[in-house]
Amino acid sequence: MRTIQFREAVCEAMSEEMRADKSVYLMGEEVAEYNGAYKASKGMLDEFGPDRVIDTPISELGFAGIGVGSAMNGNRPIVEFMTFNFSLVGIDQIINNAAKMRQMSGGQINIPIVFRGPTASAGQLGATHSQAFESWYANTPGLKVVVPSNPYDAKGLLKSSIRDDDPVIFMESEQMYGDKGEVPEEEYTIPIGKADIKREGKDVTIVSFGKIIKEAYKAADLLEKEGISCEIIDLRTVRPLDYECIENSVKKTNRLICLEEAWPFGNVSTEITYHIQRHAFDFLDAPIIKLNTADTPAPYSPSLLKEWLPNHEDVIKAVKKVMYL
Repeated sequence: MRTIQFREAVCEAMSEEMRADKSVYLMGEEVAEYNGAYKASKGMLDEFGPDRVIDTPISELGFAGIGVGSAMNGNRPIVEFMTFNFSLVGIDQIINNAAKMRQMSGGQINIPIVFRGPTASAGQLGATHSQAFESWYANTPGLKVVVPSNPYDAKGLLKSSIRDDDPVIFMESEQMYGDKGEVPEEEYTIPIGKADIKREGKDVTIVSFGKIIKEAYKAADLLEKEGISCEIIDLRTVRPLDYECIENSVKKTNRLICLEEAWPFGNVSTEITYHIQRHAFDFLDAPIIKLNTADTPAPYSPSLLKEWLPNHEDVIKAVKKVMYL
């Protein structure tokens, strides 16, 4: 099987769906002439032309609103934010129009739109460009939130997102665009709302998603040398959340660690923790541990940033703590 980059998987997903459906188009800052800020739309302007690959002004509120209105009228727009930090300028259109229109219209109007772009930290970008927005958008009924961690999942999930009749928040990472992985050349999709067990184990369950899951893989490799077996679940979709997959794993391992690149208050891990203690409490042999960023804005200093983010060493310590080692 061929190996391609994350950005290429995203580009292929968009291009394939645009070839199959003329109502699908891409717009955002620098997506056309510049081939995308992270080259995720490379070559698309040449193939589809300026009517379907559209460079927008630096006006997130404006083009988010245009996308919502376009979706109301039968199109399937893909709206790229250069970073989800910039989506805050257009969040009113996402929360108050895209997410609510189906209910407010009594089911008469669907909003088949994808808002995509990078989320969370990406090195020395400072406090205003390093925020994780998964739990923000997942808190909103009417939105689906997808966060792939590798090229294969990115392509399959993005194709499903574009075909979905509801608004989808599709979150990537600036630090993953160059990641390589095996991606089939033939057609495939991945259903929204289904987690994936990336590594089977028997001693402890680690739940994560997005780029931070790499730290779980590093920890599991090192712990395996000590005879400790970790099961790693990649959520892939934050909303709807695959509770069943997590429950079944915890019933097997009896221990749970949630690894998430987000502030500790009111995040996705908080929801998982509540659900498991509510529905699988009797299977737990140790308290659940959440591993999150420090409860501060992201620092710029590399040394402070290293302390701010959870890493594989934190995962190893947490695993040994829940195993009372």
